[in-house]
Amino acid sequence: MPKYNYVALDAKGKETKGVLESENTTAAVAKIREMGLFPTNLAEADKPKKDTASAGPSQAQSGPKQGEPKKRGALEIKLPTSGKVKSKVLTTFTRQLATLIDAGLPLLRGLAVLGKQEKNPTLKRTVGQLADAVEAGSTFSEGLSQHPKVFNKLYVNMVRAGEAGGVLDVTLNRLSEFMEKAEKIKGKVVGAMVYPAVIMVVALTILSFLMIVIVPKFAEIFEDMLDGGQLPMLTQFVMGVSDLMAHNAHFILLGVAALVFAYKMANKNPAGKLAIDKVKINAPIFGPLIRKISIGRFARTLGTLIASGVPILQALNIVRETAGNSVIANAVGMIHDSVKEGERIVQPMEASQVFPPMVVSMVDVGEETGALPDMLTKVADVYDDEVDNAVGALTSMIEPIMIVFLAVMVGTIVIALFLPLIELMNKLGG
Repeated sequence: MPKYNYVALDAKGKETKGVLESENTTAAVAKIREMGLFPTNLAEADKPKKDTASAGPSQAQSGPKQGEPKKRGALEIKLPTSGKVKSKVLTTFTRQLATLIDAGLPLLRGLAVLGKQEKNPTLKRTVGQLADAVEAGSTFSEGLSQHPKVFNKLYVNMVRAGEAGGVLDVTLNRLSEFMEKAEKIKGKVVGAMVYPAVIMVVALTILSFLMIVIVPKFAEIFEDMLDGGQLPMLTQFVMGVSDLMAHNAHFILLGVAALVFAYKMANKNPAGKLAIDKVKINAPIFGPLIRKISIGRFARTLGTLIASGVPILQALNIVRETAGNSVIANAVGMIHDSVKEGERIVQPMEASQVFPPMVVSMVDVGEETGALPDMLTKVADVYDDEVDNAVGALTSMIEPIMIVFLAVMVGTIVIALFLPLIELMNKLGG
């Protein structure tokens, strides 16, 4: 029986090397997996081993290139090095894979079909590695877990639950619907904020041009015309601000950069992120919208996970990690700890004072009737509609505010520049 040298990772990611006897590479992979390890390299002991650093995923498992002799008994599983994939691209891939499996195509064949037609290079490479892992004996969810930058824990655990229940096609359809709705909400919010952001950029550009270029020229004119005479208070104020901006522009830019850097650093710290998220969720204008988006995301994620067969405690852990807001994540952590102690979901939800009474009541009814996933989905649908209405109202409110702001700023500068001219004309007329 041939011997195989293997390199594998344990559950903590620690590398382990060893030698085992097996009939073939597939059986060897199965034995390594029985030991609780994930193989990353496998080669027959008496065969020369390829340099794994230079071998790509397609060359490692799909066979040698043209003109090269095929080496039997060697199997190489390359660890993922891919970056992130856009949510829209991943959503399309999930929907297509669900359709192929639902149509009766085997998983491996479906991955091969999608890998050939995929245009995104990162996802194409990842799908190829997934196909290699499945062909080598791994489950689909285990292959996905090796690509955390592409497939998050929500994705992996839903697929794992679908595999365990034998309903992978149903789970993938549910997952694609979840991703499509999340992408739709994100698109609406981003699209609604584009117009106000454009107005703000135009306003700041115009104001900066007036204050740095135009106002100083008027200052020179007034100095020559008034012969050192006193300027109106409003004109002096505008000239002072203009002088400050013109001569200290680099300090202003450095200050803005320092604020952005401080914000990013605080966002990486748990305490700082919690403080920032508290400010966001309680902000007077954008706070209600952020709260609705976060609660809708919580309800849809938890409902989708439970409906897919993920255990409640594991589902709550995933929701906490994918909440996107530290305030909501802390509340979900409280719910997880209480449920672990044997309590129902509704008591810690109410105690957290994060979720509105309507959400608490609907979850309570869902628990009592045994229809918690359906009730959470309804909560998510309600909040999606509320987000649509809130985005429309916010856009309608921001647009006139921005226009009035720009008009007031430009009008103030124009009046400040014309006041000395009016005084000079009055003196000449007198």
